[in-house]
Amino acid sequence: MVKAQSATTQKKKFATETKQVLELFAKWLYQNKEIFLRELISNASDANDKLKMLALKDEDLFAGDSDLKIWVMYNKATKTLTVRDNGIGMSMDEVVENLGTIARSGTKQFIDQLSKAQSTDANGQLIGQFGVGFYSAFVVSDRVEVRTLRAGLPGDQGVFWQSSGVDSYEVSACELTQRGTEIVMHLKEDAEEFLDEFRLRKIITTYSDHIAYPIVMFVEKTVESVAGQDDKESKKDEKPRKEIQEEVVNQANAIWTVPKKDIKDDEYEAFYKHVSHDFNQPLAWTHNKVEGGKLEYTSLLYLPSQAPFDLWNREYKHGLKLYVQRVFILDDAKNLLPTYLRFVKGVVDSNDLPLNVSREVLQNSSTVDMIRSGCVKRVLDLLGYMAENESDKYQTFWDAFGAVLKEGPAEDFANKDKIAELLRFTSTRSEDSKQTLSLASYVEGMVEGQDKIYYVIADSYRAAKNSPHLELFKNKGIDVLLLSDRVDEWLVSRLTEYKGKSLVSIARGEVDEALSMDDEEKASIKASEEAFSDVLKQAETVLKERVKSVRLSKRLTSSASCIVADEDEMSVNLRRMLIESGQSVPEMKPILELNVKHPLMVRLKDEMQDERFADLANVLLDQAILAEGGQLEDPSAFVKRMNDLVS
Repeated sequence: MVKAQSATTQKKKFATETKQVLELFAKWLYQNKEIFLRELISNASDANDKLKMLALKDEDLFAGDSDLKIWVMYNKATKTLTVRDNGIGMSMDEVVENLGTIARSGTKQFIDQLSKAQSTDANGQLIGQFGVGFYSAFVVSDRVEVRTLRAGLPGDQGVFWQSSGVDSYEVSACELTQRGTEIVMHLKEDAEEFLDEFRLRKIITTYSDHIAYPIVMFVEKTVESVAGQDDKESKKDEKPRKEIQEEVVNQANAIWTVPKKDIKDDEYEAFYKHVSHDFNQPLAWTHNKVEGGKLEYTSLLYLPSQAPFDLWNREYKHGLKLYVQRVFILDDAKNLLPTYLRFVKGVVDSNDLPLNVSREVLQNSSTVDMIRSGCVKRVLDLLGYMAENESDKYQTFWDAFGAVLKEGPAEDFANKDKIAELLRFTSTRSEDSKQTLSLASYVEGMVEGQDKIYYVIADSYRAAKNSPHLELFKNKGIDVLLLSDRVDEWLVSRLTEYKGKSLVSIARGEVDEALSMDDEEKASIKASEEAFSDVLKQAETVLKERVKSVRLSKRLTSSASCIVADEDEMSVNLRRMLIESGQSVPEMKPILELNVKHPLMVRLKDEMQDERFADLANVLLDQAILAEGGQLEDPSAFVKRMNDLVS
């Protein structure tokens, strides 16, 4: 493959994140080191896929060699293991970009988590969540060499790259005679097990049997001499000779094209690891073929068991690969699933899209819309089955991806009711913060006369659980959903009812008197409003720059004060979140509610003519803001007022 290496060699430093990852590898290897081979073979398969896709528009890229393969070769004398493909290859710029940095987002978080978990995560699950591909070669190698030539470039634009995986690498131009990429690993002493034909064969059939391209090994074969009738006598003493021959090790079938009844679970699991670059087992999968009518396609969709670190990154790559008639087309098929299902991995293979399909065609295709609708239905049906029949497995899914699924009602109105059945929450009756309560279970536990689903939103579970707005509901035995995920504000803005029962915030508007108060309580509130009307008016005057109004609370039983928003206004929590994210938010003054039964209210009334009235009114408002998890505009003023009042 290589003719001559250029004398002009550049030495470059690894990007900081790459260096950190490699240092971690040196200290903490995979428990199953053999996984490196699966990663490199998967990368080679991707390279072949990309060439096949680009060649749809430019057949000259094949340069007379359209028989795409992957070779795995070992040499006991030099203690090297080589993985080679005749796929797309890389240019000099691509080598520096792809092999000098880890270009996947979330790197810093991955490194931080990995550093903390070295002593506990012996199975390498964190590495599996991140998927570092090529760099896994350094798990078994003292030195790695790469020779690569981009398809369509002349041979003298080949690239040679090498590194010992410490802090730098060398790269130079070289002349190559064949496109593709060759990775040569100089194995460590404790990795010489990978110089054995049967060990390599076992790894390939275990992890990569499903790869759609032939994986070829050079093996030693015993060959009998072939002699004619007249030569038999003279050849009878000749010993069989040995030859090195190419042998295809894997089945080289696209697994999604095989009937479901002929695929074993471990084969499904192996393909998931290939298509997702995830070291962990999939949680579940659904394999379906749609035939007849106007549409024909196959989908193989997986639910991961753990969330990747970059799931919330805006540039997160969706996990579906699009094939057309078994030809790879697109690696990040966003159009085939909505964003709230971006965690789903797998493949879709259509017979009804053109081979030269582009992103623009995907965005304006009724066929894609039908495939998308079908894929969404398959995923939601799978989740529904798990929720009903495999509660432990569904809880594992929810713990990893529940916050993402909560985006669904806002994005997918057609399936809003289906998604609502899948949602899980914690509530005032729950033992802890674990979200296990369905809306159906909440409704079953509603008290007599209750016709609404109540919730409170805060920026943390603890803040929600201790919210002063809960006091009356706890006394009445009414369960309240405790919402603290950042997406919850978005969820309840779109999911406003469930099976005819409205979802109502207990921190907005007036309390439902019909539910919360009997006639005696109503009479008591009315009397208190009359007795404290002057206090409320004076407090409202003092606080006019900070609040919309001041009123007696019907929801507080022990706290002195709380703030609420009107029914038609943005919630206090949502406004705070938008401000923290740098959004422009119109000014909104909250309503201050005061608890007439609290001793501070008596003091407030007694000090109406005192200059300390204003300080006490401001302190009550500041306390209410802090209880909501908010921040004070002037904390020092609050401290001074508190000190003056206490002294």
